[in-house]
Amino acid sequence: MKITSQKADLQSAIAICSRAINSKSTLNMHDCVLIDAKDGRISLTASDSDFVIETVIEGNIEESGRIALEATYLDKVIRSLKDNEVTIETKENYRTVITSASSKNAALPGKDGTDFNGMPPVDRTDSLKISEFSLKQIINQTIFSISPNDSNVLMSSESFEIKENVLRVVSLDGHRISIRKIFLREAYGNRKLIIPGKALNELSRILSDDTDKDVEISMSDNRIIFDFGNTTVVSQLVDGTYFDVDQMIMTDYETKVSVNREALIECLERARIFIRDGDSKPVIFSITDNNVNIKVKSAVGSIDDDIPAQKTGKDIMIGFNAKFLVESLRAVDDEEVSIDFVNSKAPCYIRNDEDNYVYMVLPINFVNVD
Repeated sequence: MKITSQKADLQSAIAICSRAINSKSTLNMHDCVLIDAKDGRISLTASDSDFVIETVIEGNIEESGRIALEATYLDKVIRSLKDNEVTIETKENYRTVITSASSKNAALPGKDGTDFNGMPPVDRTDSLKISEFSLKQIINQTIFSISPNDSNVLMSSESFEIKENVLRVVSLDGHRISIRKIFLREAYGNRKLIIPGKALNELSRILSDDTDKDVEISMSDNRIIFDFGNTTVVSQLVDGTYFDVDQMIMTDYETKVSVNREALIECLERARIFIRDGDSKPVIFSITDNNVNIKVKSAVGSIDDDIPAQKTGKDIMIGFNAKFLVESLRAVDDEEVSIDFVNSKAPCYIRNDEDNYVYMVLPINFVNVD
C-alpha cells in the first residue's frame, strides 16, 4: 500500500476512529487503526468488536492495500511532521514508512490488515434522519445518568424509543432517571432499542453542532448504524427489555416550586464546595412560601443560602445529592424550572408542562442542620 494525504486530514481521521479503541483490551488489533486504500477510497477504521468507527479521507492512492498500525504511535508520528503532505507506504513484513518533504525516516511495525475485524456488513433498509445537533443534544441531556458500572449492562446503556414522529431517550443509574423527548421530521414505525452508553458517549464527541447536517440512523436486529459526513459509527445493541420507567414516575405532588435555574445551580455549586469527593452528605432544601433555603454543614465548612421561589402546596424539608441535581438542571434550557415534590422520602421531579423532559432524583436521608 502507498497513499498520500494531507496531515490535517490524517490527524482528524485518527482522532475520530480512535474513539472506538479499547485501551483495556488485550486482544490483537484493538489498539490499531486500519488504513484501507482501494477503489479510489482511503478509509481509517478502529474497532473493539462491539463498536466500530470508520472515517474516509481524501488522498492519492499509488498502490492499493491494507495495513493495521498502532494508533498511539501513528498519531504521534503524523503530528511530529512539519509538512502538510504525508505519504504512508508499506514495505516487507508490514513495515510502514511515513514520510513528508522534510522527514524521510519514520517507520512503524505494521500488522496484516486482512486480520483486522473492521466494518461489519450493515443493513440500511430501516432508517431515519435527524440533525447532528439534535442527536448530540439529546445524548448529552441524558447520558450523565447512566451507571458507570458495566456489570449492569442495562443501567450502563440508554433506551431509544421511537413512536411515530417522537424519539424518547431514557437513562437511569438507580439514583435518578433522565427522560428527553424530541419530535422527528416525519413519522416512522415504532421501535425500541437499547444502545451501550460507551457508543453514545463517543458518538456525541464526534458529532457537530450543525443543525443543517444530518445523521442517518439505520437499525437492524442487533446493530445500530450512524452515518454522517465521511464517518460511520456502528454499535452492537443490548439484548433484553429496558426498565419500565413510566411506572417509576409519579404525576401527583404535594409541593411545586418554580425557581430560576441559574440561581439554583450557582447555589448548589457553592454548596458542593463543602462536600468532599465521595462524601454522601446531602444538601438540605427547606422550602417555604417564596423561598428555597439550601444548607450544608460539614467538617470543611458550611453554607446557608436563600433563593427566591414561587411555591404551591405544603412546606417541605428534603435532602439531595447536589451533583445529581446540578447535572439534571444543566441539561435543561429553560430560564425558570418547576420541581415537584411528593414528600421528604420520595423523589423530586424536574419537568416542564409538555413533559419534553423529566429528571427524577431520589432523596437522601439526613440529620437536621442547625
